[in-house]
Amino acid sequence: MLIITRDREPVKTYPYSFQIALDGNGINGLEGLAGVCNFLFNPEDNSYAYKIQYFKGIGGGHAVDVNPTRTCGYLGTSGQHIVLYDPAGLNEIERISTLIFEPNDTTIRGSTHITWLNEYEFITHVGDYFYQFNVNSLSKPKKLGPHKMMLPHSMKLTHSRRFICYGSMDNPALGEKGEAKMVGVWDMKTGEATQIPLPTTCWHVIPHPVKDLFYAVSFLVVAQDHVDYHQWGMAWLKEYAFEIDAVEKRITRHWVGGRQIPAHINSDITISDSELIFCNGGSQTIVFINLENFADYRIIDERPDLSTSLRNTRQMAATVYDSLARGSFFTNNQHFLAALRVTRFTLMDSIHACQLSSDQTLLFTANRGLNHITVYDYPSLELRFRVKMPDIQNYLAIPRMEDPRLGFHHSLLLSPKRER
Repeated sequence: MLIITRDREPVKTYPYSFQIALDGNGINGLEGLAGVCNFLFNPEDNSYAYKIQYFKGIGGGHAVDVNPTRTCGYLGTSGQHIVLYDPAGLNEIERISTLIFEPNDTTIRGSTHITWLNEYEFITHVGDYFYQFNVNSLSKPKKLGPHKMMLPHSMKLTHSRRFICYGSMDNPALGEKGEAKMVGVWDMKTGEATQIPLPTTCWHVIPHPVKDLFYAVSFLVVAQDHVDYHQWGMAWLKEYAFEIDAVEKRITRHWVGGRQIPAHINSDITISDSELIFCNGGSQTIVFINLENFADYRIIDERPDLSTSLRNTRQMAATVYDSLARGSFFTNNQHFLAALRVTRFTLMDSIHACQLSSDQTLLFTANRGLNHITVYDYPSLELRFRVKMPDIQNYLAIPRMEDPRLGFHHSLLLSPKRER
């Protein structure tokens, strides 16, 4: 539980801490700024507080993770840094360049995600290998072995802690051969990685609550001019969710959503006892897939109406400009038209952060495009609370007329421990 004290005000406690990585305004999160938002919430009276911190000399803020004792946070970036910070005050503890340890073939290959082993040690991907770091001696990590992925991304320990499951991004350094249709499993006992081929690329994964299964959701993009996976466009194709057995290294079930279902460009994945849950920055939705039959699903739709869109013209203008800057309209017009269908003609991205509380009663989300944080009751999905967050101009010397988004990306929810 975090406690906030202000002069001449009573002590206020906030049992929930929603920590969100920030990459600044614009649509290309892999090339943006790097910061953290700590949003505090008390459901008894819907009171809240927050702190926002951007870090100098660090780029591509992407994901956050906090150690089991909640004393050390990790800000993952696509900018080849390891950054440790204080989860309460957001002050930087230490940083180190991963280029000390391994060379890099593309600027978007970074140690974006980690797996904490205990209070002090974590595993992350650096170059073509997994490394084990200790927060007390970041400069002396242990090199574990090759991960066998193109660009490893989200990574999680399975329920038994025997395996690490992880997704992969497409690799722009490989040109037209850079599509990563695979996920990986790292065996903590043998120190060996296994590559599991898939029909689609999957960036993000989540483990099953009580079994050594994990879930991967497709992240389908198209390369600009058929070769550029750095400045990719959103693919208007059917989307997949895979259930994978980490022990047997095989797919056990999968779900397919036709391209008309707004489930494109997922970010955070979370899970309840009954549903696989993932938010979609491209489609402005949160999708809930029934774990029992892996067929039924339901959706929270945060697509803005016309009046809301017109109140966010700076975001829309930045999205259009940044999209045109990513590739030529004349040679990639099909990608721009597909992006319009993916976003349902909103000209804005959306929910990138989505986490379920430990007791499975509250669902926290952060909408990048509309720059707001929302708390839903779960499993009813009724909207409990929403707050518009401040403009990025309040924290950085950015002209007032520019895009005001803070740049919400992956998140972590620190909540009271669940009692079973």
